[in-house]
Amino acid sequence: MSEFPTRPVAQLAGSNGPIHALTYSSPPSTYILTGSSDRSIRLYNPTSTTPSPLPNSPPTGRLIQTYTGAHTYEVLSLSVSSLNDRFASSGGDRTVFLWDVTTALPLRRLGSASTAHSHTGRVNAVLFSGHDDSLVISGGHDTTVRIWDVKSNSNKPVQVLSDAKDAITSLAVPQNGNPEVITGSVDGRVRSYDIRMGRCTTDVIGTPVTSLSLSKDGKTVLVGGLDSKMRLFDRRDGTCLKTYEHPGWKNTELRVQSCLGGKERYVVAGDELTSEAAGVTGTTSQEEGKIWAWDLLTGKLVATVTVPWGGDASNKKVTIGRDGKEKARKNVVSCIAWKEGGFGNQFCVGGTSGVVNVYGEL
Repeated sequence: MSEFPTRPVAQLAGSNGPIHALTYSSPPSTYILTGSSDRSIRLYNPTSTTPSPLPNSPPTGRLIQTYTGAHTYEVLSLSVSSLNDRFASSGGDRTVFLWDVTTALPLRRLGSASTAHSHTGRVNAVLFSGHDDSLVISGGHDTTVRIWDVKSNSNKPVQVLSDAKDAITSLAVPQNGNPEVITGSVDGRVRSYDIRMGRCTTDVIGTPVTSLSLSKDGKTVLVGGLDSKMRLFDRRDGTCLKTYEHPGWKNTELRVQSCLGGKERYVVAGDELTSEAAGVTGTTSQEEGKIWAWDLLTGKLVATVTVPWGGDASNKKVTIGRDGKEKARKNVVSCIAWKEGGFGNQFCVGGTSGVVNVYGEL
């Protein structure tokens, strides 16, 4: 991928509401999982496409399976096991589920109906961790991070991390196998837990944290916050190595995800489409979303890419404001995933349009 891609090569349709969660399957990362406000999870093959019936639209990726019947509120986070045989999901219904990919049925619910051993608020993030993916880690609005042993039949978490003073928004674990958990919170802190040593290191960001993305070697972490800035930190001493921002890019209200991509050449983020940023050069209309990309080393903005609605935009639901006038439709790009942990040749984005746009190579 010599230059940052600017046109979608496929679209993944089928959701009946905004997309809140995106993830690729584990390497070779052939498939994409999506989580939606319609309480469903969908599995796609973006490379197996059919032509779009609409003019000037990219082909449509193949929907392989839909997973339903477990979540009663929106799906907010997804994580796939290293063997691609299971995945975990979390949502606004305070639940965490472990699924079998093949049977399309939940294997178990982590926790119980009682709040004594479960999250008491929406669960914003979930991740596999540990040897053979024996652990599932979840973080939620109740300010706690819970670690579940999926090889055990117990409904109780094996550990609860409760240092945060506000909601947990994001989680990360190193790919090098170190027994660590990194958490981002609305209280403006990034906490790194050494599970084996029982030690917690806290970095004060100073603004609510919305997103975490670890480098492959685990030595740096990209932190997104609600001050319209992303920061790259050295995890060894907490030094801020680089800040990524632009006058036209605003993130002050919503949880907009960011990630490292292009073999850690780029910092990539979605856009909450605030009115202040509506007139940025390169956008065709306010209703279309945007992807922003910065050079990791220089911090310079290298691309602003328009994200189309997908499907027939004329059929999108009309929203009427309190003044009786039609409100402008905004395709807020809130979630993003890059193939092979940022080292693949493809990435995808989702948001309020309910359509996932795939960029790069098929």
